[in-house]
Amino acid sequence: MEIERINDNTVKFYISYLDVEERGFSRDEIWFNRDKSEELFWEMMDEVNEEADFVMEGPLWIQVQAMDKGLEVTVTRAQLTKDGQKLDLPDDIEERRKMFSGEEAGSQEFDEFEPVYDEGDTKKLEYSFVLSEVEELLPIAKRLMYMPVDTALYHFDGKYYMHVKFDEILHSEKDIKDQLSVITEYLQQTPMTIHRLEEYGKPIFKEDALSNVLHYFG
Repeated sequence: MEIERINDNTVKFYISYLDVEERGFSRDEIWFNRDKSEELFWEMMDEVNEEADFVMEGPLWIQVQAMDKGLEVTVTRAQLTKDGQKLDLPDDIEERRKMFSGEEAGSQEFDEFEPVYDEGDTKKLEYSFVLSEVEELLPIAKRLMYMPVDTALYHFDGKYYMHVKFDEILHSEKDIKDQLSVITEYLQQTPMTIHRLEEYGKPIFKEDALSNVLHYFG
């Protein structure tokens, strides 16, 4: 996969159909199976994050162009206004909106830019974090010892991943923010999905990961 960093908020990458198939996906799946296409996208973004240091924060706008031998994907992080509510799109995206707003916008080759994750619109309940050693979870486990939250731990591709799931009723937005602030003091967030971890990863603790880490390593 070829990666090009355009600016601080935009990255472009190209992936061939051969590379797509080597990753275990077919052309039909990435065009007609939403779950599979999202799985491939987040897998690519994880690689982009590692190689180009492009951290996904806030809403993202995505443009996908189908080429003869692969896909060209442009991802841009939207800028929030000072009040954190409205989106200020970079000028180049506005120009692209105009460019593809006519009859050509209906072409199958292009997907209009749209937010795939907007922290302000909905309460996000699931997060994943990457770590090198299980012991890195100990200080988190101690600090969140009395905080009810679902956690799972997996090993995949030489790294450990902790998946955290909050309850929509049990946890308020403040609860989620406070617990995430503790976790992010020690770990880096990753776009790795629980579906990919369950399918390809090795489960260490499928539930109560923090409690188990505290019990066996604390």
